[in-house]
Amino acid sequence: MQLWVGLGNPGGKYAGNRHNIGFMAIDRIAGDHGFGPWRSKFQGQIAEGVIGGQKVLLLKPETFMNRSGQCVGEAMRFYKLKITDVLVFHDELDLAPGKLRVKQGGGHAGHNGLRSLHAHVGEAYGRVRIGIGHPGHKDKVAGYVLADFSKADQDWLDDVLRGVSDGAEALAKGDTAQFLNAVALRVSPPRSSTGTAQQMDQDQDPEEATPQPDTRNAMQKLMDRFR
Repeated sequence: MQLWVGLGNPGGKYAGNRHNIGFMAIDRIAGDHGFGPWRSKFQGQIAEGVIGGQKVLLLKPETFMNRSGQCVGEAMRFYKLKITDVLVFHDELDLAPGKLRVKQGGGHAGHNGLRSLHAHVGEAYGRVRIGIGHPGHKDKVAGYVLADFSKADQDWLDDVLRGVSDGAEALAKGDTAQFLNAVALRVSPPRSSTGTAQQMDQDQDPEEATPQPDTRNAMQKLMDRFR
């Protein structure tokens, strides 16, 4: 059994916030993969289903972001789950909008939801880090993450959420590369029928193509102009 946790704040006031992209991802997976109804449990909302032959529990803590670990800890103890059975979907300031990374364990980088998880269950859980970009200065972070996504964000946001849902089966089977490729196919689809989407790397941004230097001499450049 796997426990997939979406981080966010409960209530309509926060529903469209950048900080709630974890909730959005979990909701999309639940809707697309035929999960059962949401039930109130463990100070949160939980839904059960099967993805890729694996039983998956989806959990949205309603303790507010900075106490998310309380809810997750209760669920883990009830189902007797290990920390490695837990996968957390959350917003990531250090990734550009539309970028996505998967990692196992690590620090919380100041994220209040992850900080709470560290305190209550440890740090070895998996993470799906969904980029929302950075406002440019740390003093602007709180207002930025608690503001709604703009209209200009809606296209890439929808693509990312669809991609996360497309790749959920691979993710449940532990195939991280295939999951990331499913997201990439939504965010950066092939330009032609023979092309392939650039697969997102788990740890670093894909290398951008570097223009090749012009090695022609002056005479060759002059001749090429009149061809």
